[in-house]
Amino acid sequence: MHIGVSLPVREMGNDLTAIRDFAQAAEELGLTHLRIPDQIMRPGSGHLHEPMMLLSYLAAITSTIELVPSVIILPVRQTVHFAKQAAELDSLSGGRVRLGIGVGGSEEEYQYLNMDFNNRGKRCDEQMVLLKKLWTEEDIDFQGDFHTISGARLNPLPHQKPIPMWIGGRAIPSTPVVRRIAQHSDGWFVLCSPEEINQVRDAVFTEAEKAGRRPDEFGQEAGVAVVGPREAEWQSRVSNWSAMGLTHLCLRTLGGDLSVSQHLTTLKRVMNEIPAEAR
Repeated sequence: MHIGVSLPVREMGNDLTAIRDFAQAAEELGLTHLRIPDQIMRPGSGHLHEPMMLLSYLAAITSTIELVPSVIILPVRQTVHFAKQAAELDSLSGGRVRLGIGVGGSEEEYQYLNMDFNNRGKRCDEQMVLLKKLWTEEDIDFQGDFHTISGARLNPLPHQKPIPMWIGGRAIPSTPVVRRIAQHSDGWFVLCSPEEINQVRDAVFTEAEKAGRRPDEFGQEAGVAVVGPREAEWQSRVSNWSAMGLTHLCLRTLGGDLSVSQHLTTLKRVMNEIPAEAR
């Protein structure tokens, strides 16, 4: 199981030294990936860096850790422009990008960005199809409901062809999201309980079979908080998710009211206490 960590960007604010130290320490500790949340502008928005820009900075000061914005609210973004950003980040990092993709739930954010909230799911499906073409093909010919491209290409192409895309949604994904995972994604972020995971898997894999895809084509990543109300049980939760065959896990030092420096000391302690069966 690949074990990564969520970068506590809200808590670290503009302390770029702390952000740098946390990211580099995560890599040195052997964590496989670094997750960063996305938010552009919403009512009452807290402090949050734009993930693609911040990951470009982190790409320059790390060398092996996977960079995972999760999840990018894709339908509020212009598709070709985002494809160019992601391709550039993937090239700059030597192929270390894995994109989390979602549609979000803030109508205000869509309004501020002049995007239609009501067709976001349908638009996301088309965007994912187009993104794969933009990242792999030398000459694009695409006609969809929202995009028309002919006689052009993205140049340069990314290191990964295509860049992996994982879906983030509700704990129990709706039928359209299940189809999106099955048809267009490389995996999904697990928000349900261990008791519900088989229900979600069965739904995804049934749809995947219809699309001619196999269960082993999909990754699955859950999150485990190592501080806060459930701190005492984090090790058992890690072991449980490992036993259930998840490919990825994300540790979180969020929610424990830690100081900026305590996030790093907590991460170092936790990495010494990871259950052996999960390594």
